[in-house]
Amino acid sequence: MNDGSKKSRRRRSSSLLYQEPQESMEHLSDQAAIPNLNANWVNAKGAWAIHFVLIVALKIFFSIIPGMKPDTSWILTNITYMFGSYLMFHWVRGIPFEFNAGAYDNLNMWEQMDNGDQFTPTKKFLLSVPICLFLASTHYTHYDLTYFTINVLALLGVIVPKLPMSHRLRVRFLSGPPDDRYLDER
Repeated sequence: MNDGSKKSRRRRSSSLLYQEPQESMEHLSDQAAIPNLNANWVNAKGAWAIHFVLIVALKIFFSIIPGMKPDTSWILTNITYMFGSYLMFHWVRGIPFEFNAGAYDNLNMWEQMDNGDQFTPTKKFLLSVPICLFLASTHYTHYDLTYFTINVLALLGVIVPKLPMSHRLRVRFLSGPPDDRYLDER
């Protein structure tokens, strides 16, 4: 009943979680044809240092605000870095360039990095930065329970999507509906 003029509708599940399907051979060949400029910069010289520069800049920015206590500046530095990291690596899907025929449209940057391999040196570094910032922020807020709770929630929000169990896993109310480009390939 599916002729060329009608598109069949994908049956939607009421589940909040869904697994992103594997790419077709066409998409895999498109991914292999041209280097992914969106994700390859994380392996370049100086890419790791920018995280420390951003953290120091955020800490200085929040510390120079009149009336800001050091505890509050640390918690704001932590939350801002964690939010930016989540937004950059886990929220945005696809790439901003139009030269690869949509090969990465359903993958976020974390899944694009290092061709999806887990526990590469870059991914280990990007996993350790939020943990170190959490430890510093917790220490400089003097282990206050309220600040600690906020820090833990921010850390979990950034660490859980980086774990292998979360690879290609989407939370429906956070990431929007899946792209229907796989309908014709099934």
